[in-house]
Amino acid sequence: MNKVFLATRNFLSDEEGVTAIEYGLIAALIAVAVIATVYLVGQELDKVFIKIKNCLATPAACVTTP
Repeated sequence: MNKVFLATRNFLSDEEGVTAIEYGLIAALIAVAVIATVYLVGQELDKVFIKIKNCLATPAACVTTP
């Protein structure tokens, strides 16, 4: 009976699995942040390229006066 108690206590005090889970959660959060950033930057780049395309098609529309 004493061996079962010691094995249970050792299992509950072991933190190696918890550390792996924490690293996994951190990696998942970083991945979400990278995906969100790439998505937002991609949308802005899309707007810039559309503006460039429109300016190449009709240059008079893109002339700005100081």
